[in-house]
Amino acid sequence: MDLVWPATTWALWVATLAAAFKVSGRDRTPEREPRHPAPAPVAELLRGMRVQDVFHSALFELAGRGWAVVEGDRLSLTPRRAEPLRPYEQWVLDQVSTRMGGAPRAPVIALMPDGQVLDREFLPLVRQCAIDLGLARRRWSSMIVPVLLACGLVVPWFATVSAAGLSWPGMIATMVSFVAGPGLLLAGRGFLLTPAGREVAGPGHVEANPQQEWIFTGSGWRGVEIVPAAAVAQGPKRQELSGHVVKRWVEVHTDSENTYHIAVHDGGSETAVAFRVKQGVYQDVLPGDSVRLLVRPRSGTVVRVLAHERQW
Repeated sequence: MDLVWPATTWALWVATLAAAFKVSGRDRTPEREPRHPAPAPVAELLRGMRVQDVFHSALFELAGRGWAVVEGDRLSLTPRRAEPLRPYEQWVLDQVSTRMGGAPRAPVIALMPDGQVLDREFLPLVRQCAIDLGLARRRWSSMIVPVLLACGLVVPWFATVSAAGLSWPGMIATMVSFVAGPGLLLAGRGFLLTPAGREVAGPGHVEANPQQEWIFTGSGWRGVEIVPAAAVAQGPKRQELSGHVVKRWVEVHTDSENTYHIAVHDGGSETAVAFRVKQGVYQDVLPGDSVRLLVRPRSGTVVRVLAHERQW
Protein backbone atom coordinates (compact mmCIF):
# COMPACT_ATOMS: atom_id res chain seq x y z
CA MET A 1 0.00 0.00 0.00
CA ASP A 2 1.74 3.15 -1.27
CA LEU A 3 0.48 6.22 0.55
CA VAL A 4 3.05 8.72 -0.78
CA TRP A 5 0.65 10.25 -3.30
CA PRO A 6 -2.28 10.49 -0.84
CA ALA A 7 0.01 12.04 1.79
CA THR A 8 1.21 14.58 -0.78
CA THR A 9 -2.34 15.57 -1.73
CA TRP A 10 -3.32 15.98 1.92
CA ALA A 11 -0.22 18.12 2.56
CA LEU A 12 -1.08 20.34 -0.40
CA TRP A 13 -4.69 20.74 0.77
CA VAL A 14 -3.64 21.62 4.33
CA ALA A 15 -1.04 24.11 3.01
CA THR A 16 -3.71 25.71 0.81
CA LEU A 17 -6.11 25.91 3.76
CA ALA A 18 -3.45 27.49 5.99
CA ALA A 19 -2.49 30.01 3.32
CA ALA A 20 -6.11 30.95 2.70
CA PHE A 21 -6.73 31.55 6.40
CA LYS A 22 -3.49 33.51 6.80
CA VAL A 23 -4.25 35.79 3.88
CA SER A 24 -7.88 36.28 4.88
CA GLY A 25 -6.81 37.05 8.44
CA ARG A 26 -4.99 40.20 7.34
CA ASP A 27 -7.14 43.24 7.82
CA ARG A 28 -6.73 45.36 4.70
CA THR A 29 -9.60 47.70 5.47
CA PRO A 30 -8.50 51.27 6.25
CA GLU A 31 -8.32 51.89 9.97
CA ARG A 32 -11.15 54.13 11.07
CA GLU A 33 -13.11 54.97 14.15
CA PRO A 34 -16.52 53.36 14.58
CA ARG A 35 -19.27 55.57 13.19
CA HIS A 36 -21.14 55.35 16.49
CA PRO A 37 -20.34 54.09 20.00
CA ALA A 38 -20.79 50.34 20.17
CA PRO A 39 -24.28 49.41 21.42
CA ALA A 40 -24.22 47.18 24.47
CA PRO A 41 -25.46 44.06 22.60
CA VAL A 42 -22.76 44.46 19.96
CA ALA A 43 -20.12 44.87 22.66
CA GLU A 44 -21.39 41.73 24.40
CA LEU A 45 -21.15 39.82 21.13
CA LEU A 46 -17.58 40.99 20.53
CA ARG A 47 -16.60 39.92 24.05
CA GLY A 48 -17.75 36.39 23.30
CA MET A 49 -20.77 36.34 25.58
CA ARG A 50 -23.52 33.80 24.99
CA VAL A 51 -26.29 34.76 22.60
CA GLN A 52 -28.77 34.85 25.50
CA ASP A 53 -26.62 37.56 27.09
CA VAL A 54 -26.69 39.53 23.87
CA PHE A 55 -30.49 39.27 23.64
CA HIS A 56 -30.90 40.29 27.27
CA SER A 57 -28.60 43.26 26.76
CA ALA A 58 -30.59 44.36 23.70
CA LEU A 59 -33.85 44.07 25.62
CA PHE A 60 -32.61 46.17 28.52
CA GLU A 61 -31.04 48.74 26.23
CA LEU A 62 -34.45 49.19 24.61
CA ALA A 63 -35.98 49.55 28.08
CA GLY A 64 -33.42 52.23 28.87
CA ARG A 65 -34.60 54.18 25.82
CA GLY A 66 -38.25 53.97 26.83
CA TRP A 67 -39.48 51.09 24.67
CA ALA A 68 -40.24 48.95 27.73
CA VAL A 69 -40.41 49.16 31.51
CA VAL A 70 -38.60 46.63 33.70
CA GLU A 71 -39.55 46.28 37.37
CA GLY A 72 -37.65 43.53 39.14
CA ASP A 73 -37.95 40.50 36.90
CA ARG A 74 -41.12 41.73 35.12
CA LEU A 75 -41.32 43.62 31.84
CA SER A 76 -44.07 45.60 30.18
CA LEU A 77 -43.98 47.20 26.75
CA THR A 78 -44.71 50.87 26.16
CA PRO A 79 -46.54 52.29 23.12
CA ARG A 80 -44.48 52.21 19.92
CA ARG A 81 -42.51 55.35 19.20
CA ALA A 82 -41.24 57.07 16.06
CA GLU A 83 -37.58 56.46 16.90
CA PRO A 84 -35.85 54.37 14.21
CA LEU A 85 -34.60 50.98 15.37
CA ARG A 86 -31.73 48.81 14.27
CA PRO A 87 -32.82 45.54 12.62
CA TYR A 88 -31.87 43.41 15.63
CA GLU A 89 -33.75 45.77 17.96
CA GLN A 90 -36.89 45.51 15.82
CA TRP A 91 -36.51 41.72 15.91
CA VAL A 92 -36.28 41.75 19.72
CA LEU A 93 -39.38 43.91 20.09
CA ASP A 94 -41.35 41.73 17.69
CA GLN A 95 -40.35 38.57 19.58
CA VAL A 96 -41.20 40.07 22.97
CA SER A 97 -44.55 41.37 21.74
CA THR A 98 -45.42 37.95 20.32
CA ARG A 99 -44.42 36.11 23.48
CA MET A 100 -46.35 38.47 25.73
CA GLY A 101 -49.51 37.71 23.73
CA GLY A 102 -51.23 40.93 24.77
CA ALA A 103 -50.51 40.52 28.51
CA PRO A 104 -49.64 43.79 30.28
CA ARG A 105 -46.57 42.31 32.04
CA ALA A 106 -44.50 39.16 31.81
CA PRO A 107 -41.38 37.68 33.46
CA VAL A 108 -38.21 38.64 31.60
CA ILE A 109 -37.06 35.02 31.55
CA ALA A 110 -40.27 33.99 29.74
CA LEU A 111 -39.57 36.38 26.88
CA MET A 112 -36.32 34.83 25.67
CA PRO A 113 -36.59 32.80 22.45
CA ASP A 114 -35.04 29.37 22.07
CA GLY A 115 -31.26 29.31 21.65
CA GLN A 116 -31.49 27.89 18.12
CA VAL A 117 -33.82 30.70 17.08
CA LEU A 118 -31.43 33.25 18.54
CA ASP A 119 -28.48 31.71 16.70
CA ARG A 120 -30.34 31.48 13.40
CA GLU A 121 -32.24 34.79 13.32
CA PHE A 122 -30.97 37.21 15.97
CA LEU A 123 -27.21 36.71 15.97
CA PRO A 124 -26.71 37.45 12.24
CA LEU A 125 -28.46 40.80 12.72
CA VAL A 126 -26.15 41.78 15.58
CA ARG A 127 -23.10 40.66 13.61
CA GLN A 128 -24.18 42.75 10.65
CA CYS A 129 -24.56 45.75 12.95
CA ALA A 130 -20.99 45.21 14.19
CA ILE A 131 -19.79 45.10 10.58
CA ASP A 132 -21.72 48.26 9.70
CA LEU A 133 -20.09 50.05 12.65
CA GLY A 134 -16.61 49.04 11.52
CA LEU A 135 -16.08 46.75 14.54
CA ALA A 136 -15.94 43.52 12.54
CA ARG A 137 -15.59 42.23 9.00
CA ARG A 138 -16.14 39.08 6.97
CA ARG A 139 -13.23 36.68 6.57
CA TRP A 140 -14.25 35.92 2.99
CA SER A 141 -15.67 38.47 0.56
CA SER A 142 -17.86 35.70 -0.87
CA MET A 143 -18.49 31.98 -0.41
CA ILE A 144 -16.23 31.06 -3.34
CA VAL A 145 -13.13 30.30 -1.25
CA PRO A 146 -14.79 28.07 1.39
CA VAL A 147 -16.70 26.23 -1.36
CA LEU A 148 -13.49 25.63 -3.33
CA LEU A 149 -11.67 24.45 -0.19
CA ALA A 150 -14.51 22.06 0.65
CA CYS A 151 -14.63 20.73 -2.92
CA GLY A 152 -10.85 20.39 -2.92
CA LEU A 153 -11.16 17.73 -0.23
CA VAL A 154 -12.34 15.34 -2.92
CA VAL A 155 -8.80 15.05 -4.32
CA PRO A 156 -6.96 13.84 -1.16
CA TRP A 157 -9.96 11.77 -0.11
CA PHE A 158 -10.15 9.99 -3.46
CA ALA A 159 -6.38 9.48 -3.58
CA THR A 160 -6.43 7.90 -0.11
CA VAL A 161 -9.44 5.67 -0.70
CA SER A 162 -8.07 4.54 -4.08
CA ALA A 163 -4.76 3.54 -2.49
CA ALA A 164 -5.96 2.19 0.85
CA GLY A 165 -9.54 1.07 0.21
CA LEU A 166 -11.56 0.47 3.37
CA SER A 167 -8.51 0.15 5.64
CA TRP A 168 -7.91 2.60 8.48
CA PRO A 169 -6.25 5.32 6.28
CA GLY A 170 -9.30 5.33 4.01
CA MET A 171 -11.69 5.49 6.96
CA ILE A 172 -9.76 8.36 8.56
CA ALA A 173 -9.71 10.26 5.24
CA THR A 174 -13.46 9.80 4.89
CA MET A 175 -14.14 10.98 8.44
CA VAL A 176 -11.89 14.06 8.07
CA SER A 177 -13.53 14.96 4.77
CA PHE A 178 -17.05 14.65 6.16
CA VAL A 179 -16.13 16.87 9.12
CA ALA A 180 -13.92 19.50 7.46
CA GLY A 181 -16.04 19.99 4.32
CA PRO A 182 -19.39 20.77 5.97
CA GLY A 183 -17.52 22.72 8.67
CA LEU A 184 -16.09 25.10 6.10
CA LEU A 185 -19.49 25.59 4.50
CA LEU A 186 -21.42 26.01 7.75
CA ALA A 187 -18.94 28.66 8.93
CA GLY A 188 -20.07 30.77 5.99
CA ARG A 189 -18.09 33.90 5.23
CA GLY A 190 -16.65 34.08 8.73
CA PHE A 191 -16.62 36.90 11.26
CA LEU A 192 -13.43 38.66 12.39
CA LEU A 193 -12.92 41.65 14.67
CA THR A 194 -11.25 44.79 13.35
CA PRO A 195 -8.73 46.71 15.52
CA ALA A 196 -11.61 48.91 16.73
CA GLY A 197 -13.63 45.80 17.55
CA ARG A 198 -10.76 44.24 19.48
CA GLU A 199 -10.51 47.43 21.51
CA VAL A 200 -14.20 47.23 22.41
CA ALA A 201 -13.86 43.55 23.27
CA GLY A 202 -10.75 44.06 25.39
CA PRO A 203 -10.62 44.23 29.19
CA GLY A 204 -11.67 47.41 30.91
CA HIS A 205 -14.67 48.11 28.69
CA VAL A 206 -17.38 46.36 30.69
CA GLU A 207 -20.10 48.87 31.44
CA ALA A 208 -21.75 48.15 34.77
CA ASN A 209 -25.34 49.39 34.61
CA PRO A 210 -27.44 48.50 37.65
CA GLN A 211 -30.59 49.21 35.63
CA GLN A 212 -29.79 46.27 33.36
CA GLU A 213 -29.46 43.58 36.01
CA TRP A 214 -30.80 40.20 34.97
CA ILE A 215 -32.33 38.31 37.90
CA PHE A 216 -34.11 34.97 38.27
CA THR A 217 -36.82 34.44 40.89
CA GLY A 218 -38.06 31.01 39.81
CA SER A 219 -36.18 29.31 42.65
CA GLY A 220 -38.19 31.18 45.31
CA TRP A 221 -35.77 34.04 45.81
CA ARG A 222 -37.64 37.33 46.13
CA GLY A 223 -35.05 39.35 44.26
CA VAL A 224 -34.05 41.49 47.23
CA GLU A 225 -31.36 40.28 49.62
CA ILE A 226 -27.92 38.97 48.65
CA VAL A 227 -25.27 38.33 51.30
CA PRO A 228 -21.53 37.76 50.78
CA ALA A 229 -20.46 34.17 51.28
CA ALA A 230 -17.94 35.21 53.91
CA ALA A 231 -20.76 36.61 56.08
CA VAL A 232 -22.45 33.20 56.41
CA ALA A 233 -19.35 30.98 56.20
CA GLN A 234 -19.48 27.94 58.47
CA GLY A 235 -17.92 24.49 58.51
CA PRO A 236 -14.97 23.28 56.42
CA LYS A 237 -12.83 25.46 54.19
CA ARG A 238 -14.28 23.84 51.06
CA GLN A 239 -17.94 22.99 50.64
CA GLU A 240 -20.34 21.91 47.94
CA LEU A 241 -23.28 24.16 47.19
CA SER A 242 -26.27 23.45 44.96
CA GLY A 243 -28.89 25.88 43.75
CA HIS A 244 -29.91 28.27 41.01
CA VAL A 245 -27.91 31.22 39.77
CA VAL A 246 -30.27 34.13 40.46
CA LYS A 247 -28.08 37.07 39.56
CA ARG A 248 -24.63 37.96 38.26
CA TRP A 249 -22.71 41.18 37.91
CA VAL A 250 -19.33 42.73 37.18
CA GLU A 251 -17.45 45.14 39.43
CA VAL A 252 -15.40 47.50 37.28
CA HIS A 253 -12.09 48.67 38.76
CA THR A 254 -10.04 51.45 37.22
CA ASP A 255 -6.77 50.46 38.89
CA SER A 256 -7.04 46.65 38.63
CA GLU A 257 -8.82 43.87 36.77
CA ASN A 258 -12.59 43.66 36.87
CA THR A 259 -14.10 41.11 39.24
CA TYR A 260 -16.99 38.81 38.35
CA HIS A 261 -19.72 37.66 40.74
CA ILE A 262 -22.73 35.36 40.83
CA ALA A 263 -25.44 34.91 43.46
CA VAL A 264 -26.76 31.41 44.16
CA HIS A 265 -30.06 30.57 45.88
CA ASP A 266 -30.60 27.17 47.47
CA GLY A 267 -34.37 27.18 46.92
CA GLY A 268 -35.36 27.59 50.55
CA SER A 269 -33.51 30.51 52.14
CA GLU A 270 -34.63 34.12 52.24
CA THR A 271 -31.27 35.26 50.91
CA ALA A 272 -29.00 34.38 48.01
CA VAL A 273 -25.26 33.98 48.56
CA ALA A 274 -22.71 35.88 46.46
CA PHE A 275 -19.44 34.39 45.23
CA ARG A 276 -16.58 35.72 43.15
CA VAL A 277 -15.92 33.66 40.01
CA LYS A 278 -13.50 33.61 37.12
CA GLN A 279 -14.49 35.36 33.93
CA GLY A 280 -14.98 32.04 32.12
CA VAL A 281 -17.52 30.85 34.69
CA TYR A 282 -19.31 34.21 34.59
CA GLN A 283 -19.66 33.95 30.82
CA ASP A 284 -20.84 30.35 30.94
CA VAL A 285 -23.63 30.57 33.52
CA LEU A 286 -26.80 32.59 33.24
CA PRO A 287 -29.52 33.48 35.75
CA GLY A 288 -31.85 30.51 35.96
CA ASP A 289 -29.14 27.89 35.46
CA SER A 290 -28.95 25.10 38.05
CA VAL A 291 -25.42 24.57 39.39
CA ARG A 292 -23.48 22.48 41.88
CA LEU A 293 -20.35 24.30 43.00
CA LEU A 294 -17.24 23.61 45.03
CA VAL A 295 -16.70 26.83 46.97
CA ARG A 296 -14.47 28.43 49.57
CA PRO A 297 -17.06 30.22 51.74
CA ARG A 298 -14.55 32.12 53.84
CA SER A 299 -12.95 33.77 50.83
CA GLY A 300 -16.20 33.90 48.88
CA THR A 301 -14.79 32.22 45.77
CA VAL A 302 -15.89 29.38 43.50
CA VAL A 303 -13.22 26.71 43.11
CA ARG A 304 -14.92 24.60 40.47
CA VAL A 305 -18.27 24.07 38.77
CA LEU A 306 -19.15 20.42 39.52
CA ALA A 307 -22.44 20.30 37.61
CA HIS A 308 -24.26 22.74 35.39
CA GLU A 309 -27.75 22.41 33.95
CA ARG A 310 -28.67 25.19 31.58
CA GLN A 311 -32.01 26.96 31.85
CA TRP A 312 -31.67 28.29 28.30
